[in-house]
Amino acid sequence: MMNAGAGKPGGGMMRGRAGIIVAITIAALLLAAGARSAPGVFLKPMEVGTGFGLTTLSAAVSVGLLMFGLGAPLSGYLMDRHGPRRVATLGLLLVALSFGLSALIQTEVHLFILWGVLSGLGTGLVGSVLGATVAARWFQARRGLVTGVFGAATSAGQLMFIPLLTLAAQGAGWRVASAGIGLLALLLTPLFWALLRDRPAEVGLGMDGRPLDPSAPVVVPAKPDAGVMARALRSRDFWLLSITFLVCGATSNGIIGTHFIAYCGDLGLTAGYAAGILALMGAFNFVGTLGSGYLTDRVDPRLLLAGYYAFRGLSLLALPLLPPGTGLVFFAVLFGLDYIATVPPTVALTARTFGTANVGTVYGWVFFSHQLGAASATALGGLARESLGTYGPAFLAAGVLAILAAGLALGVTRQPSVPAAVA
Repeated sequence: MMNAGAGKPGGGMMRGRAGIIVAITIAALLLAAGARSAPGVFLKPMEVGTGFGLTTLSAAVSVGLLMFGLGAPLSGYLMDRHGPRRVATLGLLLVALSFGLSALIQTEVHLFILWGVLSGLGTGLVGSVLGATVAARWFQARRGLVTGVFGAATSAGQLMFIPLLTLAAQGAGWRVASAGIGLLALLLTPLFWALLRDRPAEVGLGMDGRPLDPSAPVVVPAKPDAGVMARALRSRDFWLLSITFLVCGATSNGIIGTHFIAYCGDLGLTAGYAAGILALMGAFNFVGTLGSGYLTDRVDPRLLLAGYYAFRGLSLLALPLLPPGTGLVFFAVLFGLDYIATVPPTVALTARTFGTANVGTVYGWVFFSHQLGAASATALGGLARESLGTYGPAFLAAGVLAILAAGLALGVTRQPSVPAAVA
């Protein structure tokens, strides 16, 4: 009996190529996320090993975070014009260079150039925008799911690398661990360059890895709009997406990602217990992001965003009222499911509103607003704790902001899905 797929020569193999694109992109995102988490892990060992004060080291890390945030719109602009293959390869080389040479840091100038500017820019070029651009260029029917997979990879990168880097820093030392990250990036760079392609047409495929129909008219991929940001700045939808994503950053990486362990300390819990709660949160974050990607292909992304932000707001409002122990476990599960579930619908709305050819540029600036929210909540959360002696008001304010973001998400114009030929 003939196999059902025999009538489509190479069909399975061609779809397999799309799987390779997903796999190599995941590898790059895992490494970038792990590298971005390294400064927090190495902070104390570097203080002991270099003699630099915590203020100096923290300032260098802040420069890295700023460059990481600025790297998103730069990466998006370059990817829309030169393709993700070239831009992300450059980013991997910068990661290899910065972390490899960081093992030799001797002066504060070295610290700020390598640990701040170059590492931040390198991870920014291989960060969130890479996944959004690859998903937009290669996938249509499964775009939301693939975006969710890439978001989960970013989360998994942090989850995997933090304990590994902690063990490496305690054993071999932070310099060896830093050199190890640089070596991994260097080894991944040629593999990434060899396997990734900017568009499926470059390897004779259609969207989602489907075989091209020889009888179908040739569709020229849309070119990025040189004036897309001028158009975006006049668009209510751009500002709604940016503001809601700013709230996402403030309520996730900002208030919870930065201050949750300290909050657990206020409750009399050990740092190890708090880290375990964060690990549980990260595991459910992985599940939630994959589920969000699946739903984004099937449900109006505006409704998903509204639901996610409302759910997050209620979780944050409840946090100060929950008892230590089982209450925090309950919070970790609920908040983890929602931690970065906002990414797939935000990317989908960006693509549908401004076109897949412009996803990198526009989403890059939307993601920058996410980082601004994270940085602001990090600073304000610490200020609130020092001034008021408790994190309660900061959590309540974050919860209110998230609920307001739910209402703003519903204000985004509903856009139809872009046909595969156009995408």
